[in-house]
Amino acid sequence: MIKLLNASHPDSLNQKLRRKRLRIFLQTIEKMEKPVKILDIGGTFDYWKNMNINFDDVNIVLLNLKTQPVDHPSFTSVAGDATDLKHYEDKSFDIVYSNSVIEHLFTKDNQVKMAEEVRRVGEFFIIQTPNKYFPIEPHWIFPYFQFLPKNLRVYLTHKFNLGNYPRAKTRELAIRRVEEVQLLSRKEMSELFPGARIWKEKFFYFNKSFIAHNNFNIS
Repeated sequence: MIKLLNASHPDSLNQKLRRKRLRIFLQTIEKMEKPVKILDIGGTFDYWKNMNINFDDVNIVLLNLKTQPVDHPSFTSVAGDATDLKHYEDKSFDIVYSNSVIEHLFTKDNQVKMAEEVRRVGEFFIIQTPNKYFPIEPHWIFPYFQFLPKNLRVYLTHKFNLGNYPRAKTRELAIRRVEEVQLLSRKEMSELFPGARIWKEKFFYFNKSFIAHNNFNIS
């Protein structure tokens, strides 16, 4: 079960859902005029490289807090802030794409800012986030961790290796790690992306994550 829910493991549910998500995404861009200009917020070159796509069909900007190495002329890595894309004009990208970033912004205000910027700079968007109400918290891989009192979450983060996180060396780091992750419900995603469709990614009978998108062939 731990392997299945650990996002970093190549055979995990997260990775399988990502591969399925990208296949659907690529089926959509096949119908678009080439090259398709994509902004991937929080993405990596390795993620795309492992998906076996024709890079001649795309120009992809990878936006992260720090630049990352890329090894193909179709890719550009930039340092930036998902809540402030002022360097890009309105609708400057055909698609804005993002996996598991919007829940890592510390505050609701920052989530609103990212959603506004995504809708502004992208003609289309596909934004994924874990479901707040999934029984296993996806970062700590701990049942209902997100609903524990904050002080207990900080204590556990400071004292133990849990899920994707090694034990925080200081209490201050544990506090920051806990405060960073603000999981979202389906209702909250709908509020952040008004008018968007919300695709539910399933794990058995549970909604594992949500994808907000507009005009994509996703159901």
